[in-house]
Amino acid sequence: MPGQSAASPGPLTMLVPFAMMFLIFYLLVFRPQSQAKKEHDRMVKNLKKHDEVVTSGGVFGSVVNVKPGAVTLRVDENVRIDVEPSAIVRLVKSSGKEELASAEKRA
Repeated sequence: MPGQSAASPGPLTMLVPFAMMFLIFYLLVFRPQSQAKKEHDRMVKNLKKHDEVVTSGGVFGSVVNVKPGAVTLRVDENVRIDVEPSAIVRLVKSSGKEELASAEKRA
């Protein structure tokens, strides 16, 4: 049938590949990033005095004071710095009750 042209695919058929790409992108990028942000926010919210942390600049310090807009770290004898809570990358050692409980279980 040389006179007939091929039918173009419907709009729903063209939408399915884009939906699949968005789903894959969401699972590989957006979801892990939001989970990491939630975990970081939880860690910063639960900081306590004497917790040992690392900042984004690589500075190790011990938490002295937690204020809403800043965290005071002791980095050496008589050396204290204020950093923004978002600059704290990870918790090295916690001084909470969980640590004491885990030490008692090991003993």
